Amino acid sequence: MFPLTEGNKHVAQLLFSTGTCPRCIFRFCGVDFHAPYKLSYEELFNELQKFLKTEKGELILEVPNPPPKKIRLHELEDGIDGTDNQSQNGEGRVSIIEGGSIAFKSSSPNVCNVCLGILQEFCEKEFIKKVCQKVEASGFEFTNLVFSVSFPPQLSVREHAAWLLVKQEMGKQSLSLGRNDIVQLKEAYKWITHPLFSEELGVPIDGKSVFTRMAVMKALNKINEEDFRKQFPCPPNSPKAVCSVLEMECAHGAVFVAGRYNKYSRNLPQTPWIIDGERKLESSVEELISDHLLTVFKAESFNFSSSGREDVDVRTLGNGRPFAIELVNPHRVHFTSQEIKELQQKINSSSNKIQVRDLQLVTREAIGHMKEGEEEKTKTYSALIWTNKAIRKEDIEFLNDMKDLKIDQKTPLRVLHRRPLAVRNRIIHSMETCYVDEHHFRLQLKTQAGTYIKEFVHGDFGRTKPNIGSLMNVTADILELDVESVDVDWPPALDD
Repeated sequence: MFPLTEGNKHVAQLLFSTGTCPRCIFRFCGVDFHAPYKLSYEELFNELQKFLKTEKGELILEVPNPPPKKIRLHELEDGIDGTDNQSQNGEGRVSIIEGGSIAFKSSSPNVCNVCLGILQEFCEKEFIKKVCQKVEASGFEFTNLVFSVSFPPQLSVREHAAWLLVKQEMGKQSLSLGRNDIVQLKEAYKWITHPLFSEELGVPIDGKSVFTRMAVMKALNKINEEDFRKQFPCPPNSPKAVCSVLEMECAHGAVFVAGRYNKYSRNLPQTPWIIDGERKLESSVEELISDHLLTVFKAESFNFSSSGREDVDVRTLGNGRPFAIELVNPHRVHFTSQEIKELQQKINSSSNKIQVRDLQLVTREAIGHMKEGEEEKTKTYSALIWTNKAIRKEDIEFLNDMKDLKIDQKTPLRVLHRRPLAVRNRIIHSMETCYVDEHHFRLQLKTQAGTYIKEFVHGDFGRTKPNIGSLMNVTADILELDVESVDVDWPPALDD
């Protein structure tokens, strides 16, 4: 059923006369249901002609300048049927006839002066197939699709000009047309193309339109109508060529992999160690893990995160440290649990510096569990400590009795270049000592997460109070440090 009524005829005549396509005419007439937009362009064009036909068989197209002209409907139909009025190059002709009338003869529609052909050529099945060929050639695995489209900013200017024209004409009839009364171009395009894409690709499609026209829209909202008319023609002029597709891109949503890692080397940073553009060490924990994932998932890049971090010279033992990796734009996403297990084995066999356990696919939301209440979690460490004064076993036993010791830590000097200066309150929940010799002992600590252990031992020039040195009245330093456990119950443990 044709969606326009007699009340729309004046606006439809005005827009059609200035070179606006049928679908854009529907938009400015407030047609907000899908079906009419999905009709073929030729069918829409013919129906619009019939709708605008007068009782005398003439198509009255009123334009402000030049004065009102008439188009003989039979001449227009001849041109569309392509009977005998086409020029040699296949393009339409325009000829002036008596009384200032115009006879249009064309086998193909003119480019719309508002949408630049987007609701003409780019809604055709041939274009849809071209896009789908691009998608299929990209090699992505997917079960649904998000269709994102970006239109040139000048379309906003053209639409604004057409709106001012229609608004002015409707005002003469004491009618109004707000910007919100116009169906957005992106909505109309979505209504037409989504079913076509879904059918061609065989998957459901979610709608998502992205525009890069914010600056233009802000300018249009600020400019008054008089100034706009001085800068841009109303109605917008008819273009000589259809707008072109500059680029087609395919992308897949990120995939997330989580697990726990152990680090056995005292010469391996968690992340790449690069200073002033120069790499200091050849590898890192994140690279030893992520390089394998990038290859298998065929991803473009990754983002690594973990529950805390250890220094380059600190080992992570016990049940390991939780980590998560975001794989950006992966081409392969479907894996069985056995394939993930084999991937874990491959990572573990490639290096003796790290080991990975509980490797698994997780959701973006699940990663939040790794960071939840991070400072309330506890961590257990083992440290080898040196003292400048000779000690006996009895000199360190009092540390075993200290529970929930509260300490104040200023941001350590060694990390002050990347962390803001602050005083952090931390708790040493318990300590257990093991005498080695008169200048060495081992200290097992259970602490609040986020505690700087090295500074708790040597004091960091008095920036951590109290500290092992001040408690024992000695100069103390830490020679070796191991993370024994990170008490974060995530990700879920898997059966071997």
